Amino acid sequence: MNETKRLVWHEVAPAGAKALFGVHHYVTTGTNLPEEMIHLVFLRVPQINGCAHCIDLHTRDLLKTMSLDKVVLLPVWAEVPHLFDPRYRAALAWAEEVTRVSETHASDDAYAAVAAVFEPRDLVDLTIAIAAMNAFNRLGAPFRLPVKAKP
Repeated sequence: MNETKRLVWHEVAPAGAKALFGVHHYVTTGTNLPEEMIHLVFLRVPQINGCAHCIDLHTRDLLKTMSLDKVVLLPVWAEVPHLFDPRYRAALAWAEEVTRVSETHASDDAYAAVAAVFEPRDLVDLTIAIAAMNAFNRLGAPFRLPVKAKP
């Protein structure tokens, strides 16, 4: 299969990349969210969106702080609740709800569940992290950013 060469979006629009990476920088350095939770969300969102580059990148990041067993089971986290504490489960549920907003409409039940375990600022920061990763996925997938994985 011949694949069409795609643009390198961050080279074509460096100012846009700088703005988006500014949001990423805020999420990773300007919030009270645990680094591991950020990487967990940064992996779960592209798993839903099908962004190979982001799955590859954030799996590698998450493996620095989380066991392989937990990372492998992330797509089915709700089936293994003993592996993730309540705050992480709430973050993952909210990540799925927000990522699938066209289907879920960020339901009142989902909002109440996440708001019960996150302080207001942390909930907003978590939602910014989810939104940022969704934005990166909408660039990474269509422009087919490369992966580090080797055959």
